[in-house]
Amino acid sequence: MPAAPRPVLRWLPPALRRPEAAPLAVCAAGLAGAGYLYVTDPHEPGHLLPGCPFRFVTGLLCPACGGTRMVYDLMHGHFEQAWLDNRMLLLAAPFALALLGRWALEGLRGRRWRPRLRPRTQALILLLAVAWTVARNLR
Repeated sequence: MPAAPRPVLRWLPPALRRPEAAPLAVCAAGLAGAGYLYVTDPHEPGHLLPGCPFRFVTGLLCPACGGTRMVYDLMHGHFEQAWLDNRMLLLAAPFALALLGRWALEGLRGRRWRPRLRPRTQALILLLAVAWTVARNLR
C-alpha cells in the first residue's frame, strides 16, 4: 500500500501553498541578498553581514567559510580571488544553482519537486565536506 501524501500546511494562506511560492521566495531572497552583497565588500570590516556560527564556536573554518567573499568576488569578476576564497564551494555552486533552477521551473509548471539523492550520494557529499573542512584547517 503506497504511503499517504504529505498534508499541505493548511495554516498558510492559499497563495503560499502554491508550488511556485517557495522557489520564487528563495530566488527573491537570493537576489535581494546578492544586491546587498554587491555593494558591501565582505573583505572589509564593519559590514552588516553575519559571521559563521561554526567558526564562532570552534575557531575553525567550516566547509562554507569564505562563501560570502567568493560570491562577492564572482559578482565583481575576480575569479582568481573567488577560487582562493573557497574552492570546493565554487565547484559545487553550479550544481546548487541547477537544483534551484529545476525547483523553480517545476514550481512554475505547477508541480512540487524535491531532489532525490541516493544514500551513497549523500555519504559522498558528507565525506567531501568533512575532507574539505579538515584540509583547509590543516594549512
